Formats: sequence, structure tokens, C-alpha cells
Amino acid sequence: MNKLPIVALIGQTNAGKSSLLNRMAHKNIAIVAREEGTTRDNVMATIDSRFILVDTAGLKDPSDDFEASIQDQIQDAIEAADVILVTLDSSKYFDHRDVKIAKDALRSKKPVYLVLNKCDLGESLPLTEFRALGVAPENTFYVSATTGQGIAKLKEELISHFGSRPSSQSPRADGANPRAAALRNPLNGASSSSLKIALIGRPNVGKSSLFNTLGKKQQAIVSSKQGTTRDVNRVQIRYKGRDLEILDTAGLRKPGKREVGIEKFSAIRTLAAIEEADICCLLVDSTEPHSKLDQSLAGQIVEAGKGIIMVVTKSDLLENAEPTNFYGEENIKNRTAADFLLDALEKDYNFLPYAPVILTSSETGQNATQIFELALEIDAARHTEVKTSELNKILAAAIVEHAPAGLKNTRPKPKYIVQTDTCPPWFVVHGHDLELLHWSWKRYLERRIREKYPFVGTPIEFSFRNDK
Repeated sequence: MNKLPIVALIGQTNAGKSSLLNRMAHKNIAIVAREEGTTRDNVMATIDSRFILVDTAGLKDPSDDFEASIQDQIQDAIEAADVILVTLDSSKYFDHRDVKIAKDALRSKKPVYLVLNKCDLGESLPLTEFRALGVAPENTFYVSATTGQGIAKLKEELISHFGSRPSSQSPRADGANPRAAALRNPLNGASSSSLKIALIGRPNVGKSSLFNTLGKKQQAIVSSKQGTTRDVNRVQIRYKGRDLEILDTAGLRKPGKREVGIEKFSAIRTLAAIEEADICCLLVDSTEPHSKLDQSLAGQIVEAGKGIIMVVTKSDLLENAEPTNFYGEENIKNRTAADFLLDALEKDYNFLPYAPVILTSSETGQNATQIFELALEIDAARHTEVKTSELNKILAAAIVEHAPAGLKNTRPKPKYIVQTDTCPPWFVVHGHDLELLHWSWKRYLERRIREKYPFVGTPIEFSFRNDK
């Protein structure tokens, strides 16, 4: 599985970068305004499951430290990106700042495209006026983020540049699964390449220490200072005849607490690592178990369709800790701090009942190899193919026990179910008036399937189709 490449939009303020990102992503992600310098942060979106598009703050003269940091941020974007889109207003002559941006981009030796935006205004300058920037004419595109003119051609060029991406997130031709690949034979697909396991979590949660323990090498810098790891470190190991690749990522802070510049792009690399990985280990600090950011990261892992393991770090600190009753339970007799911690995690992550939880300690090495065991088990679950006859027995029994509710004169009628994909497992339910199905019944159907096929550690997806 290949990681998603990063495409960076760089350019001066008010060149239309935010509008361009919104147009390519088909949604309003970036803040768009006529005032220059509106975008003060990095905004990104995954485009057609093929690449990550990043919008950076525009370049301005450094009148203060804040503006200087924006220039540093653009430089960091150039360093982090696989492809660079230098964006200009096609109706204006370029100036020395545009020249600097283009030269910095070309100096990186990475693919550079010149995107001339706002061509819908009818006042675009001819291509000859922009050749002095040094970007090849064949890599220059006139586009309009407002009307969409030229966007498809630019997107097609980028996708063509990266080539086909055989991934579990490639679109299906039949549209049953907008992001999963065709059903694969587990005998041929599960063991043909290394299984990628990403360590995800907040800064100073113990990712690098665990990475060192798992890899038996001091490849990562272990420090008590938050945010030491800025990039994705990797180590290849072999376990029970299977090649595993461990990815150690930079820690993610809440968006408002991230520094401008390199830490922003460390966050982007972390999200790209989630896309690249097969299984993500979400590390939770045993001394700080209640974290909205951890829950948000868990949601991103599930949204990406990846396997997940809840890894509680620093568990050795629980041995002598006083049992803490987080949720008002009166009887704490014979219960340990670890018991109450697991209860708290069960409540905080009630949307992940299928995710295994293990307690680890990088100091003692406790349960480190259990991560490998769980990873292999989850990988097998993600490649599981359920016979259609078995699925329809489950569906029929579910309907008999709890028929879906509907409107006064109309009731949804699920007829049959098939599995269309793996990694993650994807099921399509056919029937009539399925748009009336309540989300709770969909959850109920998932529970019924998991009762017989647990699909440990992996989300499973559903599509509902009305047959004419």
C-alpha cells in the first residue's frame, strides 16, 4: 500500500489558493474572503483518494515575526511536498515575490506546476508573460476556482503524474464503495507485502520509546521534550514469517496549539501515515486517559478505514497508583487503577467496541510483542470474506428479531446483502426504501454481523441500495 503524496499550494495572498482547494475538494474547507491574508494556517484535503492537497498561508513582506513565520511555513511546505503548485493571479503581472516563490520551488528539484487562477475574469495575461518564472509551458495551467474551468485538467495531470495507486481506497467502477478496492483473495493479498503499523498519538505519549522497543533499535530520538519527532521514522522487522514495517509519527496537538511551520507539516505527515498504514496503534497516556484529541484521532483512523489497536502507555505507573473512580461507582473494593482506567476507556471510546486494548510499558517491555500478534489477527480479519449465504442468514434473522421502522405508510425493506470489498470489509444491502433506515438499525445490523464474524480491530462499512 502506497502512502498518499502531498501536493502543496504556495503563492502570494489573494491568488485564490483557498478557493482552488475548495473547488478541487468539492467542499468549503478553507476560509475564503476578498481580504488579503485570510488564510493564516495550513488547510488540507484528500483529493479523490489519490493525494493530499495542502493550502498554505500566502507570502507577504515580513513586517513582523508573524509574517516571517508564514514565509518559513511556505518553505516547510516546499520541503514536505511531493509536488508543488505555484499559484498566481492570471490577470496580474508577477513581481519579485512571485519570482522568489517560483525559484525556491524549482530549487527543490521537485515537480513544479504553475497554476494561473482567475482566468474566468477575461483579463488573463498570455502565457509568454509568465515564462520568465522558469516553469515549463507544458506544466502551466489556466484555471478558475470560481467556475471550475481547467480544474479537471489540472487534477487529471496530477493523478497521471502519481500514476495508478493500488490501494484499499481506490474507487470501484461499480460505485458500491467510493473508496475501497475490488475484493481480493486473502491467500494472495494478505502476505504479499509488508504490513504497515503506524504509531499515532499526542506528543510525549511514548511513541518513540515504543518504536525503539518494537524495533529493538535506537532509531528514534527519545526525549522528555514534547514534539521531538518531526517526521515519520520507519523500521522493518520480521515476525512469524511476516514482514512488518513500524511507522513512528510526530505527535499531534490540538489545532490551536500547533506551532506554525514545521510542526504543521509534521501533522500532515502524521495524517498521511494514517492513510499509508494498514493498522494504527492509537497510544493513550495512562496518566492522561481523558483526551478529546485522542478521540478525534481515533475517529480519523476509523474514517480512513484502518485497523486500530488501543495502546495504553506508561502502564507501569499504574501499579502503585491509587484506584481512581472516574464515573461515580461506589464500590472500589478489589479494583485496581488499571481496572478503572479500562472502564474509563470503554466509556470514552464506546464507538470502538471492536478495538482491542493492551497495556504497555516501554520501561519494562510489557506486552510489546502482543502488538504484533494483534496486528496479524486484525490483518486476517480485514481480509475476511463472508459467504453471501451466511450474510443473508444473518440479515433474515435480524429482520425477524427487530424489523426496521419506517414512516406511517412506508417501511424500508432490506432484501439481501453481499460483501463487495475487504480492507476494510464492505457490505452492500439491497432492498426498497432503504433511505428510511434509521442509523440505529444500521448499528444493530453491524452488531449482528460481528456476533458471528467479530472483525476484531477493524471498522466495517455499509452501503444501502434501492433496487428498482
